Amino acid sequence: MTRILALSGSLRAGSFNTALARTAQQVAPEGVQIEVATLHGVPLYDGDVEQQGGIPAAVQALKSQIIAADGLLLVTPEYNNGVPGVFKNGIDWLSRADMKSVFGGKPTGLMGASMSGFGTVSSQHAWLPTLKLLGTRVFSGRSLMVSRAQNLFTEGQLKDDATRQMLAAYLADFAAFVASQPRA
Repeated sequence: MTRILALSGSLRAGSFNTALARTAQQVAPEGVQIEVATLHGVPLYDGDVEQQGGIPAAVQALKSQIIAADGLLLVTPEYNNGVPGVFKNGIDWLSRADMKSVFGGKPTGLMGASMSGFGTVSSQHAWLPTLKLLGTRVFSGRSLMVSRAQNLFTEGQLKDDATRQMLAAYLADFAAFVASQPRA
């Protein structure tokens, strides 16, 4: 069984990206288990908070989930042509103290949904320098950038069959990539 953590970078209750991550659970290939996580409970990074109280419990729990997973999917929105602040903040917290044990060699994929016509192309591209610094193994065999998400999701469910098929194909290729990598 290949275990993948899909981390949504949106806090919004009706998030298209969290819905995309949940759809990934439904269309995952046989032998692949996808767990969905969000950044709820992760505070704004503050070095004083870290020094006084250590790593917050929500961050510790998320670190444990990433470490336990065989692969990591960042399900990223795109805000103002870039990485959402809340998502970058979460990754900044997660990289504190033991960055290599969390991210080093971790097979990592990017996908996302946006209301724009370009999907999340700019956000996904903007993540690359950070993922390189973290030491992840970035999956580049296929991309998934869902555009005009407001027309494809209804009540938190991806209703578009073509997009569901693209997601299933992306996940099959990502799972094969994860399985081909040495365990970090």
